[in-house]
Amino acid sequence: MIEEENDDLTNGQNDEPQETITRVTGMYKDWFLDYASYVILERAVPAIEDGFKPVQRRIMHSMKDLDDGRYNKVANIVGHTMQYHPHGDASIADAMVQIGQKDLLIDTQGNWGNILTGDSAAASRYIEARLSKFALDVVYNPKITEWQASYDGRRKEPVNLPVMFPLLLAQGGEGIAVGLSTKILPHNFIELIDASVKHLQGKRFTIVPDFPTAGIADFSNYNDGNRGGKVRVRAKISQLDKNTLVITELPFGTTTSSLIDSILKANDKGKIKVKKIEDNTAAEVEILVHLPSGLSPDKTIDALYAFTSCESSISPLGCVIEDNRPLFIGVSEMLRRSTDNTVQLLKQELEIKLGELEEQWHFASLERIFIENRIYRDIEEEETWEGVISAIDKGLQPHIKHLKRAVTEDDIVRLTEIRIKRISKFDIDKAQQKIDALEAQIAEVKHHLEHLIAYAIAYFQRLKKEYGEGRERKTEIRTFDDVDATKVVIRNTKLYVNREEGFVGTSLRRNEYVCDCSDIDDIIVFTKEGKMMVTKVDSKTFVGKDIIHVAVFKKKDKRTIYNMIYRDGRKGPSYIKRFAVTSITRDREYDLTNGSKGSVTLYFSANPNGEAEIVSINLRQAGSIKKLKWDIDFADILIKGRASKGNLVTKYPVKRVELKEKGVSTLKPRKIWFDETVQRINVDGRGELIGEFRGEDKLLIISQSGMVKTVTPEVTMHFDSDMIVLEKWVPKKPISAIYYNGEKELYYVKRFLIEQEGKDESFISDHPDSQLEIISTDWKPMAEVVFAKERGKERRENFEINLEEFIDIKGIAAQGNQLTKYKVNQINLLESLPYQAPEEVHADELEVVDEKELPAKSDGNENNNSTEDSNEEIDDEGQITLF
Repeated sequence: MIEEENDDLTNGQNDEPQETITRVTGMYKDWFLDYASYVILERAVPAIEDGFKPVQRRIMHSMKDLDDGRYNKVANIVGHTMQYHPHGDASIADAMVQIGQKDLLIDTQGNWGNILTGDSAAASRYIEARLSKFALDVVYNPKITEWQASYDGRRKEPVNLPVMFPLLLAQGGEGIAVGLSTKILPHNFIELIDASVKHLQGKRFTIVPDFPTAGIADFSNYNDGNRGGKVRVRAKISQLDKNTLVITELPFGTTTSSLIDSILKANDKGKIKVKKIEDNTAAEVEILVHLPSGLSPDKTIDALYAFTSCESSISPLGCVIEDNRPLFIGVSEMLRRSTDNTVQLLKQELEIKLGELEEQWHFASLERIFIENRIYRDIEEEETWEGVISAIDKGLQPHIKHLKRAVTEDDIVRLTEIRIKRISKFDIDKAQQKIDALEAQIAEVKHHLEHLIAYAIAYFQRLKKEYGEGRERKTEIRTFDDVDATKVVIRNTKLYVNREEGFVGTSLRRNEYVCDCSDIDDIIVFTKEGKMMVTKVDSKTFVGKDIIHVAVFKKKDKRTIYNMIYRDGRKGPSYIKRFAVTSITRDREYDLTNGSKGSVTLYFSANPNGEAEIVSINLRQAGSIKKLKWDIDFADILIKGRASKGNLVTKYPVKRVELKEKGVSTLKPRKIWFDETVQRINVDGRGELIGEFRGEDKLLIISQSGMVKTVTPEVTMHFDSDMIVLEKWVPKKPISAIYYNGEKELYYVKRFLIEQEGKDESFISDHPDSQLEIISTDWKPMAEVVFAKERGKERRENFEINLEEFIDIKGIAAQGNQLTKYKVNQINLLESLPYQAPEEVHADELEVVDEKELPAKSDGNENNNSTEDSNEEIDDEGQITLF
């Protein structure tokens, strides 16, 4: 605190007010610590015992106070809660809406908002609520609840509610306090019960979140919900038709509004291209994304994941309150503690119930003794209350040896309160039956206490049976493949080059156009001096004069091969080399020649599929040279590192190099694998090998819904969940199918060939009851038909069918031949008959060179003295990263 005061000692030399400083360290330390503790303990972080924050606990307690089985206005509940909660009505209403939207503890009525669209709930005076059956079952038991005074001391409120379920994990919890926060993700109701049972059985368990918005999630780095973990969540996007995508499930933490906004922003920035977006969301999510014609739906799906809120990352943080202190623990430990707490609460319930039953048995036995032995007659002559008590006590003594505790004065007083009408209608047999029933209940409760774990397991299984219906997992668990943003970004700008001056960029519109690119691309540039550089796309960048080749750079591209002939120095020999550029340090200049001053590139070509052309070498007339022209085939040159010297062409001066004949690829066909974990194809050897593919080869995809198509394989492709066949397509190989025709209620057999490449085609009838039974892409498939037992008839024997002999190849739209008129139980696909398939012959199989199989050592005409390409990687800052 700063105070101003006049200084009389300045003798008029300085009339300005002076400042004094008062230290506030003590106040800051004490007050702020009190404030921080209050926010942590009383507002933001849930307790581990019952999973509630204080406001939530007070709402649930108030709802129990008001509970009469009917709906109450939320405004009424909020007002009642204010007796316990020392904060405003708005905060209570918001907290109550959040509980209600989780659809577990509160039975709601009216407009409670929509977690899918983000629409808020109606005002609290318009909506109603009551406790759900589940809440009444697992949350309350006043007999085992510890009570404390409310904030004003007028009422009692629970310290913790006796919740007998891992409620915190089922609902999730999030809060920001002073100096710490918590983010516990919601988990699946049924999976939590199963995990609790496994814990009680001494078995290991694993739990992962399940989100109310469904979607797809990758929990491989969940880290048990501890600090440092991460969950990747994605929207569920599928292709409706070739120009339309449909989003049917949302990633947790987003709404349809925020998702659409992020798509529109990405479209405005040029990252993706969208024609129109329709939001048809009601009870279920349906967002239609209309694409411009000619745009790849698969690439757009990846672009939506890369540049919009269709994919997001969530960082969980398990923080709870235990013994008035924040505690950081994982979700597995939370479940163990919750389950153990439930066992202890069940034990307390049983012990209280046992005590109550024993009390009932005790008094029922006393009542029988009192009436059956007519002890009530002993008090007729007594004139004082003490005498009455003494007389009854004396009369009971001979008959109470079998009782489990001593008779107290309170017991005798209760006996005196029995009405004459009840004594007159007393039935000894019924009294004994009541005592026997109580003894059976006591024995049952004692058995439960002796076998407490089994009783707890049965309790959890009952909860699952009664309340588990409709609570199956919503979020699909999947491992995600990383999306390479440079492969899916829309080329939203144009790249130009000024070859002579050595500039490349997007602002050089008066110069030569190169290609479309995006602002996150890298470009690779080669100059006539034999220099190479990779740099970020920018408006204008100087890379070196006399540019001979510029293109968008693809990292780890092993199939683009550069063919080069250069002269070493001003008068040195010429060399030929072939190389790939897989990775490199950004903005570093590389010399592709031998490094001599005056070196120049005589011939250069970039070949996207490893093509090897034939060139003619023309020498200058000098001295006694006899052969001035000859041809060189690049196919004879091994593919080596970019720093290799190359093979000697000639030591004489070269006049020019001319292209004589274009070449074919010298690379082996690409091997393509399918990784079932991430549902993607790849060329990295992950998953199951599909086959070797050349440029013209296609994939055959068949789905359970009866759709078939052929596509060119791309690593950005997405596959539907009902895909049943994925293999290399052989055009002349027939496809055999048996399907059920819903319209005619019969089974049909058909064999067909693909008629239109790249188009989705249906090969079964479009009746809603039609379904595919078996499908085979073998040359000679076999099937077994198992007939159903018909009433009053003997079961027909199964028979085997050779589909090739049963029907000829027909058009894809043909109905096919009827399989049988009898009722079929099932159809099984058997092992196919042996058949020697015709071999495919390709022109480029005559001579193949694979860069992976080439020798790495020098042939004497080159000099490998640089770091291997495979050991370098571009990072975001252009630094070398060694693997």
